[in-house]
Amino acid sequence: MKMPPLDEAVLARRDELGAALRAIVGAAAVIDNVEALRAYESDGLTAYRQAPMLVALPSVTAEVASILKLCGEREVKVVPRGAGTSLSGGALPLGDGLLLGLAKFNRILDIDYANACAVVQPGVTNLAITRAVEREGYYYAPDPSSQIACTIGGNVAENSGGVHCLKYGVTTNNILGLEVVLMNGEIVRLGGKNFDAAGYDLLGVMTGSEGLLGVITEVTVRLLKKPATARAVLIGFAANETAGDCVAKVIAGGIIPAGMEMMDRPAIHAAEEFCGSGYPLDVEALLIVELDGNVREVDEQIDRICAIARACGAVSIRSSANEGERLAFWAGRKSAFPAVGRISPDYYCMDGTIPRRRLPEVLRRMTEMSARHGLRLANVFHAGDGNLHPLILYDANKPGELETAEKFGAEILTLCVEVGGVLTGEHGVGVEKRDLMGTMFTESDLAHQQRVKCAFDPAGRLNPGKVFPILHRCAELGRVHVRKGQVRFPDLPRF
Repeated sequence: MKMPPLDEAVLARRDELGAALRAIVGAAAVIDNVEALRAYESDGLTAYRQAPMLVALPSVTAEVASILKLCGEREVKVVPRGAGTSLSGGALPLGDGLLLGLAKFNRILDIDYANACAVVQPGVTNLAITRAVEREGYYYAPDPSSQIACTIGGNVAENSGGVHCLKYGVTTNNILGLEVVLMNGEIVRLGGKNFDAAGYDLLGVMTGSEGLLGVITEVTVRLLKKPATARAVLIGFAANETAGDCVAKVIAGGIIPAGMEMMDRPAIHAAEEFCGSGYPLDVEALLIVELDGNVREVDEQIDRICAIARACGAVSIRSSANEGERLAFWAGRKSAFPAVGRISPDYYCMDGTIPRRRLPEVLRRMTEMSARHGLRLANVFHAGDGNLHPLILYDANKPGELETAEKFGAEILTLCVEVGGVLTGEHGVGVEKRDLMGTMFTESDLAHQQRVKCAFDPAGRLNPGKVFPILHRCAELGRVHVRKGQVRFPDLPRF
């Protein structure tokens, strides 16, 4: 499908802006070729596509500052982009806006073992941080499934988690400082190498802000010492509900595993066929539970978890016998998303969070929704902290299936809010969930959130069209009116 041509006004603006950008970053770092722009027309939410007007690829912070100042003066919208692995449309470009690519910011600037931290650029991949420090016995704790590709700047923007976030926290719990460029070109530093910086928690405000407040050009991350030992256990159940009940009872028993993941039958079979992790194929649900710490503590907690699992009706239990086997257990889980891609032409990855105690009920109700919508569902999620990642399987080549998948997904997210949860755990709101914000927030809530946006970006140029179900100029925030379920942006170009 060809993208619609740009109108003459946009073309003229593009040419004028492109010339000014080349003066800042050089000709090779500005992309305006139609075919080359296709590489940026979508992120991980591939159902939505839009080619940007222009792409600029700065390599130093000063260039980012000059670009943002230029765009602010010329009233040009800017969408920051890292690796483009966002699953919520957070990096979706605008046809009349600049896409600011940060792929060249890919260096680790400093590793400070004395202060247990590292200073990295936003284009450094998540896994690269651990690879750089593991010889000294350190690692970076947040580990999204896409960690081999996703970048730390995007992790900060979405407040990403991963399989070990139950014990070690998500991104906001593992960063110490940021360098950020505001829309007016001002460069600011938040936090540093010390814990708990004085003053307002602007570091916390920026983390998870989805590119709406500023462009991140440097991140100081916290490093942890590798635990003395780690063991994982696979626990199979005859039903999703009993697996969910086991999760709740483990946490209620005062045990906080390093990781606690759950997969249902479709996901188990797909992952096992994909990478052969040794998963049991005769169960309906599988828990992967990891314990770390000193050897005696880990052994004692595994015994307790196995006892709880048996009481909940576990039909199989297998503990890792060595480090290779532990890594194999996790390889299946971390490969689950691409593995599911082998059993369905397309899938829609959801991201909602619920109270753990409601897990059995939510799993049952999602199964009922699956039957009602006529679409299969594969469940892969962070069970320990209630962060669900249901995968809705569909075929975009069949008329109406994408729309049905979207309705199914909206119903799942609405259910998450209904039972006391939230719309997103780590993927962000982006364009995917923005029209559901009214199910979770009141008019007043949204107005106050947008006031924070306006404090950083008064004209609303940074990543517009994301998160909020309606945009208001700062001067109008005193009379905001957002009606639940009735406010929508124009439809996005979609495949």
